Amino acid sequence: MDILKIMEFLPHRYPFLLVDRILEVAEDRVVGLKNVTINEPFFQGHFPGEPVMPGVLILEAMGQVAAYLVSRHPGLEGMTAFLTSVEDARFRRPVRPGDQLITEARILKMRGRMGKASVVSTVEGEMAAQAVLGFALSKALTKGED
Repeated sequence: MDILKIMEFLPHRYPFLLVDRILEVAEDRVVGLKNVTINEPFFQGHFPGEPVMPGVLILEAMGQVAAYLVSRHPGLEGMTAFLTSVEDARFRRPVRPGDQLITEARILKMRGRMGKASVVSTVEGEMAAQAVLGFALSKALTKGED
């Protein structure tokens, strides 16, 4: 699934849309890809001479893949997922320009508009990060609403 289709499901936009492609979709699992390039604005300051994708942005990319999965759940279409918790986050290797960050998200549990997802990101088959993300879903505000 390409970026235009992803943008139908996620409210994020440049420079904060951190999913470039959805590679696999199943009922309880999705795999997304982020191409990490030296043109990312955060590399100007993180870190000069040693560019590394910030861990918080790796978590954000993971959350966006999980949000895409949740937004496909029956009855939850058109909802926006908001991050409520990050549990057991681990960073195993740096993510650098030229890497492809592959994230797999699986639903652990759903209760109404609340849930948890297990997310694992890899680069070239090597684990880069993992976490359990909690989320709450809310009706998305459209332009003109307060």
